[in-house]
Amino acid sequence: MGGRARTQAEEELRYAWVDVAKGICILLVVMMHSTLGTGEAMGGEGFLHPVVAFAKPFRIPDFFLLSGLFVGRVLDRDWRRFADRRIIHFAYFYLLWLLLQSALKYETVAGDGGIPAFLAHLALALVEPYSTLWFIYLLAVFSIVTKLLRPLPGPALLGTAALLQIMPVQTSSFLVEEFCARYVYFVGGYLLADQIFAFSDAVRRYRRLALASLGAWALAEGWLAFTPSGIPDHPTLASLPGVGLAAGFAGALAIVALASLLAEAGGVVTGALRTCGKRSIVIYLAFFLPMAACRSLIVKTGVIEDVGLASLAVMSVAVVLPLLFERLIRGTWLGFLFRRPRVLHLTGTRSGEAALTTPLTGSRVIERQARG
Repeated sequence: MGGRARTQAEEELRYAWVDVAKGICILLVVMMHSTLGTGEAMGGEGFLHPVVAFAKPFRIPDFFLLSGLFVGRVLDRDWRRFADRRIIHFAYFYLLWLLLQSALKYETVAGDGGIPAFLAHLALALVEPYSTLWFIYLLAVFSIVTKLLRPLPGPALLGTAALLQIMPVQTSSFLVEEFCARYVYFVGGYLLADQIFAFSDAVRRYRRLALASLGAWALAEGWLAFTPSGIPDHPTLASLPGVGLAAGFAGALAIVALASLLAEAGGVVTGALRTCGKRSIVIYLAFFLPMAACRSLIVKTGVIEDVGLASLAVMSVAVVLPLLFERLIRGTWLGFLFRRPRVLHLTGTRSGEAALTTPLTGSRVIERQARG
């Protein structure tokens, strides 16, 4: 019994870092939106602006890499089951929150055009991702493309995705440009999942070497992120073609290493990060409203004059309030905001599978259900 308990604990620890990494990523995303918006509203910069600039090369790449880690476990399923897990799931939350965000911004969205302009906006959002919801939209697109291209050799698929990221693709479509810029990280997470988990295991075995490597990476990342390139279209070294790709993957692996060490260490901070990671999509879907409200309140009242402190306050509110709101409405009729109703599932869901099809998914739950 003791041996089995230890094995289960070790297995849970092996996957706990994914939630921690997701937590770090969602905090960096909210920090970026909160800091840049607050700085613009207050006409200055604060101590969080350098942190945002430092994280820019790897913030979104790491999120997509983590999102691709487990997609391989559903690619073998028939299209009906696959669509339920990877298409309808994301489409539901995208469309629902598209309506909510657009309705809250009705005057801005519709302008003088009224309802026809509002409907035109919604129609456009079906083919061009809207606002912060673009990430949810692309997850569905990436999943579809990956299933369709699965017969291709892994190196060819990854190499083609890398070329798309390096090439200066410029079109009138935000969707096309972001697909080219981000797909390599998603497919990299899918194709290199075993190696990434092995890397995480190695980090925990060789802690001192991992910490030293993280320090070296931070110095190199800072140099790349803050050194001007002299090229207008690529303002920093980290944004140069090829360099940006390497910086994205290096930063993503650095977050994997940091999350692995934190998961093993445990503690309050790790617990908070895991909570944010397990509910990362809850935060991502709902942070915009408390963020905008808090920023507006601070700017109008002048209660916080320091841009850095104001940005931190806005970020904190934007993270905490969605989590509290989700907890309050869990099990009520408002639960549909963060949990897809059973009637909208293409396939039946057993109680054990429910977590797999909600945005509150943790890596440990995914792994357990995939094996079961």
